[in-house]
Parts: sequence; C-alpha cells; structure tokens
Amino acid sequence: MIIKMFNFWYFFWIIVCAGIFVGLYFLLRNKSDKTKKITLFSILLFALALHFLKCLFPPYSTDRDRLYRDIFFVNICGANIFLFPIFFLTKSKVLKDYMFYLGLLGGGIALFYPAEPMLKAEQNAEVLDVIRFYIHHAILCFVPLLMVLFKLHKLDYKRVWSAPVCLLGVMLFIMLNQVIQSELGFVPLRGDNIFDIGYKNSSYIWGPDDAIGNFIAKFCPKWFTSIPAGAHAGEMKYWPWVWMIFPVFLLLTPVAFLICLPFDFKNLKKDVLCVKEKCKTLFEKKNDTKENKR
Repeated sequence: MIIKMFNFWYFFWIIVCAGIFVGLYFLLRNKSDKTKKITLFSILLFALALHFLKCLFPPYSTDRDRLYRDIFFVNICGANIFLFPIFFLTKSKVLKDYMFYLGLLGGGIALFYPAEPMLKAEQNAEVLDVIRFYIHHAILCFVPLLMVLFKLHKLDYKRVWSAPVCLLGVMLFIMLNQVIQSELGFVPLRGDNIFDIGYKNSSYIWGPDDAIGNFIAKFCPKWFTSIPAGAHAGEMKYWPWVWMIFPVFLLLTPVAFLICLPFDFKNLKKDVLCVKEKCKTLFEKKNDTKENKR
C-alpha cells in the first residue's frame, strides 16, 4: 500500500473516511442527545488510546528514540488528540468552537494532503501506522462536525476569535511538551546553537522551516524576527511562539469566519439588517435635525 497524491490508495482512504462519516451520521441522527454525546466522546477516547497504542507497531516499536519523541503531543493534531476529550466534556462554547475549527481544518487538510504517510520511506512496512494516521485525522475532523450537525454545540460567528486564541494556547501546550522532552533528554531542543529550531517544529513554534512556514512568516512583524539585545543583537532569530501571534490572527480568523458562515448565516443576516436599520434611523435623525434648524 503506497500512498501518493491522487493514486488509488489516496482516494481509497478518502472514500473510506467519508463512508465512515456518513455511516456515523445516519446511525446517530435519530438517537437521543445523551447517546450522541456518549458515542462521540467514546470515539475521542479511542483516538487518545490509539495515540499510546501506536508504540506496539512500527516504526515506534522498532525505533525507541522515535517513540520517545513522538509519544509526546508535539504537533497541533497530536495535541488535539489529547485535548479534544477534555474540551468535549466542558461547558465552554469557546473550547468547543476551537474543536470545530481546528478539527475541521487540521483533520481535513491531513486527509486531503496526507504528508506524513507520503513521506514514509517504507509505507508497506509501516502500514499499521498509515491506518492509524487516517483514523486519527478522520476522528479529529468528523467528531466536531457531527457535534455541530447534531446541535450538541451551536456556533456563533461573533466567537471566531476563539480559533486563533485557543490555537495559540495549544501551541504553548506543545511548547511545554517539547521543553519537557528536552529536559528528559529525549530530544536536543536547542543544544549549544540558539539558532537551531530543534527536532520537532511541525507547528512552526520555533520559527519557519519550509515553504508554508515562510509564507506564514510574511505576516510576522519584523521586530519578532531578530534578537533585540545582547551579544547577538540584530541577528535573525524568530521569537519562539511570539512570532506566530500576528500570522495566526490574520490568517485563521477569516478562515474560521468562512467555515462558520454556513452554520450561523441567519444570525449574521439578522445582525447585518439590524445594523443597517440603525444606520438608516441615525441618518433620518440627522436629516430631521438639519430640517428643524432651517
């Protein structure tokens, strides 16, 4: 089983994932809210358990160093695997908004551009990990979507700020994971070279390191890309995590708004009409005032 863009296996797994989503939807749509919640939460717990069970098969079972590096939650989707069950149980609308936006984006993008399986040198020898990849990202995408479709959570376009704010919070969580790994000796996070972004940088926390990261960096203010003081003052060095603040808000907020639009269009339309009516009233009052002065 070799996965490449647009080959048989590429479409096979997309069709399988789509079929599972449709099956879950029709299986649960007439069930009680309690049953829906228990089922979706159980699926999230299964994803978390699978994250740790991957140590039983290659490449993790055959490469202890990689196991120690990857068993931590060191990228956005990995962190979401850990955090989504917690967020699902909370009453926080903001955290559930984040689940929807980042689950749909992170899981969806991974399914349609499966970079991790495609980059594997030996896909046939690591077929179980490829299947694990699809299960994880399908769950990240489908559970939040079903949560909204079943009206277990209602989106609000006024809360689209939750996507960038929560994402930056999750990045801090990932950063903490990496620091712990370094302190325990699992990864050389910095070493003697302060300009080395480290082993794991899939979320660009330590700076851009590929074409996508360089595109994101275009939205970062210059003062977050160099050392401000000390012996290395002026030398190029992205401020860890901080450099992502502006790009995350500028890029993710409009995307989250567009994703939310189909689910909250009525409220947006209502608010637009309300604002339009208020503007019309103010305009008429100004005209009346001018007429009275005459």
